[in-house]
Amino acid sequence: MFYGEALKVALGAIWAHKLRSFLTLLGVIFGVATVIVVVSLIEGFNRYVDEKIANIGTNAFAVQKFSIEDFASLEAYDNARRRNKDVTLDDLAAIRARGGVIRDAGAREQEQCELKYGSDSLIGVSLVGQTANIIELENKEIAEGRSFTPGEDERGRLVCYIGADIAERFFPTTSAVGKTIKIDGRPFEVLGVAKAQGSVFGQSRDKFATIPLTTFLNIYGARRSLQINVVSTTAATYIDAIDEARVAMRTRRKLGPGEPDNFGVITPSAINNLREKIFGTIQVVAIGVTSIALVVGGIVIMNIMLVSVTERTKEIGIRKSLGARRTDILKQFLAESTALALSGGAIGVMIAYALGQLVAALTPVPTSLPLPAVAVALFVSGGIGMIAGVYPAWRAARLDPIVALRSE
Repeated sequence: MFYGEALKVALGAIWAHKLRSFLTLLGVIFGVATVIVVVSLIEGFNRYVDEKIANIGTNAFAVQKFSIEDFASLEAYDNARRRNKDVTLDDLAAIRARGGVIRDAGAREQEQCELKYGSDSLIGVSLVGQTANIIELENKEIAEGRSFTPGEDERGRLVCYIGADIAERFFPTTSAVGKTIKIDGRPFEVLGVAKAQGSVFGQSRDKFATIPLTTFLNIYGARRSLQINVVSTTAATYIDAIDEARVAMRTRRKLGPGEPDNFGVITPSAINNLREKIFGTIQVVAIGVTSIALVVGGIVIMNIMLVSVTERTKEIGIRKSLGARRTDILKQFLAESTALALSGGAIGVMIAYALGQLVAALTPVPTSLPLPAVAVALFVSGGIGMIAGVYPAWRAARLDPIVALRSE
């Protein structure tokens, strides 16, 4: 018997017992669906981090008071808080002075504030103070109006540009440009509205107001640590630019060759490494635990196939008496168990995809279903089906045809 014929016979047997076949499939369906949903959530989260959190600009990195490693534990953070000095405008000047592979650098800091326009007010708004070049370094765009200029930053002008959510809240039917809003009670002229950026896990990225850094420090005090954003001249000089910035900071702080950095250099790869460190184990455990459902599905298939062999003993006897060999019977039952598992895997993938789309539509949780994961799920479910069918198929193949024909 060829494999195609074995598959045809197997599909006929499955179709002849539709309800039992469906109940057999449930274990594999739920197992595959659970694993795929977990994988799609993890993959969606990873892509979300890459696109919206780790993306700090082209050829860009940040220098700040704390490193990524300082956030790995509370003890590490406390030690860094006591050891590390604040990052200041003098540090920014030192990094800019290096030149060479460093194309440009800017600084920023932020605070929570209250915005008012007329009688309407909004609290918990992110107020960002930054140098005029940060908007270019971070690849941000102004949808309407403009950002402030270096001259306005140097003179500490009371000007700002606002996020799309702020513009929609205060100026739903008119342009925000040229209007005056109050930031913590001080009047600021709105120069522009930033292009909408969307949200991160349900938290809006457009609920902010940005003012010149000099203005920010004049109002909220200069005794605070800044974040310095640095951009290399090209992608090829990126690592060299990081080294130059690190040398500038270590030189300013008079650190010896054996002393560790008392500041942090934040890169997209560093953020991703921290993510892998924190969520890598969780990912493996989550997939491992949910995979138990697949094993249970395989056991269910094996049990049902053993029952099927017992019920179809006479049919097996007739096939053998008509010339079917042991290998033919073996192929038939292996094809049946594999087809069952593959069908369950395919249905499980479709259910998981639908659930992923539903979760993405109704919640801020991102999902992503990569094609390799689908292929692996189908391969694994088919493999489990084949393994689960080996013993029942072996028992069916070893049946004595005379004994089988006598069974009722």
